[in-house]
Amino acid sequence: MKVGWFVRGDIDGFFGLFVDNLLQLMLIAVLCSNVCGMPADLVYGRILPGAALSILFGNAFYTWQARKLAMESGRADVTALPYGINTVSLISFIFLIIAPVYFETKNANLAWQAGLFACLISAVLECIGAFVGDRLRRNTPRAALLSSLAGIAITFISMGFVFQIFAMPAIAVIPALFVVFVYGAQIKLPLGLPGGFVAVAIGVALGWILRLAGYPFFQPLAEPYRFALHLPQSALSEMLAFLTNGQGWKFLSVIFPMALFNLIGSLQNLESAEAAGDSYDTRSSLLVNGFGSIVAACLGNPFPTTIYIGHPGWKAMGARWGYSILNGAVITILCLIGGVTLVLKVVPMEAMIGILLWIGIIMTAQAFQEVPRKHSVAVAFGLIPALAAWALLLIETALRKGGTSLYATAPKFGGDLYIYGIISLSQGFMLSCMIVSAVMVHVVEREFLKAALWTTVAAVLSFFGIIHAYILTPAGVQNNFGFGTAKAFAAAYLAAALILVGLHYYNRGRESETTGIVA
Repeated sequence: MKVGWFVRGDIDGFFGLFVDNLLQLMLIAVLCSNVCGMPADLVYGRILPGAALSILFGNAFYTWQARKLAMESGRADVTALPYGINTVSLISFIFLIIAPVYFETKNANLAWQAGLFACLISAVLECIGAFVGDRLRRNTPRAALLSSLAGIAITFISMGFVFQIFAMPAIAVIPALFVVFVYGAQIKLPLGLPGGFVAVAIGVALGWILRLAGYPFFQPLAEPYRFALHLPQSALSEMLAFLTNGQGWKFLSVIFPMALFNLIGSLQNLESAEAAGDSYDTRSSLLVNGFGSIVAACLGNPFPTTIYIGHPGWKAMGARWGYSILNGAVITILCLIGGVTLVLKVVPMEAMIGILLWIGIIMTAQAFQEVPRKHSVAVAFGLIPALAAWALLLIETALRKGGTSLYATAPKFGGDLYIYGIISLSQGFMLSCMIVSAVMVHVVEREFLKAALWTTVAAVLSFFGIIHAYILTPAGVQNNFGFGTAKAFAAAYLAAALILVGLHYYNRGRESETTGIVA
């Protein structure tokens, strides 16, 4: 089969992946500068160029991987795995590693080195995990792997963008609805124009027409753009300096769980891709995932790169593999010339986010569509921890904007809002989503011993504080990794495991009576 590089759907896929990557880069610029005190030359001269090269590295591999699968299978509908910087890792590394170092030392350079160290160690752990990931994936129910993705998709992706869209109806609602209508009905537009491209064009036109008419719904960034070439530089010496002074190892309790979250997230995304029809080798996909973060750390970017959520959404748009390499190339050029903010001086963000809303909708739908019908209850059960994490984010944001904090307000909620339950359920929610969904799948199948094994895993993770444990401080909710930090939850899960074992023997006895077989 003759395999080309681009199809029309790659343009739509590019817009979606580019917007997502651009949002992460904007978050890096804002948080590193405003929270961690990093100067512009460090952010735009070291971190963003390093991020660009690591994104390009992964996009290039996953483009090659998809073309190889297409040629081997004789299929032209293969879609490359999306790739970029993980939002959860970005936020965690900022607020749990980089910012604490800066607050303690007031040394932005040292805080940056701490992030580089964390990124490197996380990447090494991910590479090690690549050799056991396939076994973990084979022994985890599909509903468990897809439910946490659906939870993230419907909350942190879809709802956040829905609020932003409806906050700016003049320029955002029409492009978003256009995307939903075109992709939902799978309509081909005149001249074969991509729906996402047309939606963005509509949003840009609305923004500028209304602005010229005196309605400033679209406010271009006031900061002037100055062209400059920022070439990536090695950060090995800075990373080794932090490694040798011994300070970095105290963050291992944060780094290890984040590496585990990234590994599981990548496994979930590989399962999502397989459910959509594209089966990729687990080990090589995870190894390159880890190597991408090693490239990031060595070139000055302290934030891990990873396989992205959303493969089925881009596949439904008609994207194949060209969208991936196109995204990597454009992101790299923008970062190297300091142009991350340049796009937003011309294009309203609200014009683009309808594409990401559609990605979230598709991801949520897939979790229910691609599992046996009786497992849909497990998917629904698995959404709950993600909903709690999202609720906590809304509560914390509202309190902070109101001039107070969760630390000061939590005791006042009482029975009106069980805030401590929300916090507990939100901690390690990606793992919790997967575990409760896996337990439910095995319960539905009456595989009680397997369900008991998953519940025991939950007990172990709770005991060491990887899920459910937290400390509420004036600075916010912080993880509480350690020995026996959530022992009440551990005890509850162990009790549940014993109940499941009892159900196993009870059910086996009843089945023996029904079939006439002596147990």
